[in-house]
Amino acid sequence: MPELDLARLRRWPDVEANNLYAADAADRLLLDSATTLLAGLQGSQIAVVNDHYGALTLSLAATGFTGLRVHQDPLSAARALDNNARLLGLGGYTHSPLGPELFTGVRLVLMQLPRSLDALEETAAVIAAAAATEVTVVAGGRDKHMSPAMNQVLGAAFASVSAGRGRQKARVLTATVPRDGVSSRFPLQEEYDVGLPAPLRIVAFGGTFGGAKLDTGTRFLLPALADARAARRAVDLGCGNGTIAAYLAVSRPDLAVLATDQSESAVASARATAEANGVSGRVTVQRDDALSALPGSSEELIVLNPPFHIGNAVHAGIALKLFADAGRVLVPGGELWTVWNSHLAYKPALNRLVGPTREVARNPKFTVTVSTRQP
Repeated sequence: MPELDLARLRRWPDVEANNLYAADAADRLLLDSATTLLAGLQGSQIAVVNDHYGALTLSLAATGFTGLRVHQDPLSAARALDNNARLLGLGGYTHSPLGPELFTGVRLVLMQLPRSLDALEETAAVIAAAAATEVTVVAGGRDKHMSPAMNQVLGAAFASVSAGRGRQKARVLTATVPRDGVSSRFPLQEEYDVGLPAPLRIVAFGGTFGGAKLDTGTRFLLPALADARAARRAVDLGCGNGTIAAYLAVSRPDLAVLATDQSESAVASARATAEANGVSGRVTVQRDDALSALPGSSEELIVLNPPFHIGNAVHAGIALKLFADAGRVLVPGGELWTVWNSHLAYKPALNRLVGPTREVARNPKFTVTVSTRQP
């Protein structure tokens, strides 16, 4: 296919840095591997999954395909795709949630392999159940992020799975012949004793980071929140599976909670977690890139267990972005409570981006701090 100049793509509004790129070798290999498969297809018969910043979708659009269906779990990825489409004067696609409507009638799926096997399993099951019987799934990734277990996961949903030859430390898996009767085991649910009157129930769909597990940093943070300031509403920033939001709502019966995450899967999981703990009436969950939907100086209490990765890259930039947005949104005297791996030494950044920061608790692995916004 005619090649779009992928070097023109940007990551914005995701973190941008000299060592972070909007397109990679897996994108290029996926596009080359799909060339012959595209012959005779219409755009409505093609679905694109996990397109990081638009390299796959916009390359197809540049060749004239329209009606493409695209699913990107992170909101920042969806916004980056839209930004790049405007930059390049391209269109011909619609955003779709992960579900049967994304794959109905689809004969070709181009997919960047997700980080987790659970996310791959959930996606493969939906494709096998909803796509055309002649569908071909072309899934690519960087060698360092792939494992033989991915072949096995795809093999549970498709009768034929093969690995292509590697190129530039990237590789493609091709899956065909959907198996009959494939169904999804998600969402998962687990229970944990965290000092509440009843065990806390955590619910998670496949694409939610950490699944239905209680994150060890979050477990260390929860009891410290008893000393957080009084507030009419608390914000669980980067809520993941909704553990912190549900804990706050259960432990403070008069508190409203806003849980936000850019992950579509996490938002669905947090809603399910709130429902499972009987607090859905006081927990509002919304998909947002950091706190972009909230005005400045509007919130009294924010709680955050920041991620340490952007996609497959370990990078501090995402935590700094969240700290800065929390500082913008807090009212004077408002508090940001956060837990982080102690070796990351975030305290100077929190002092700069939010306000005076003190250590509340520390163990050999984690540090809990509270930062107070100054007038």
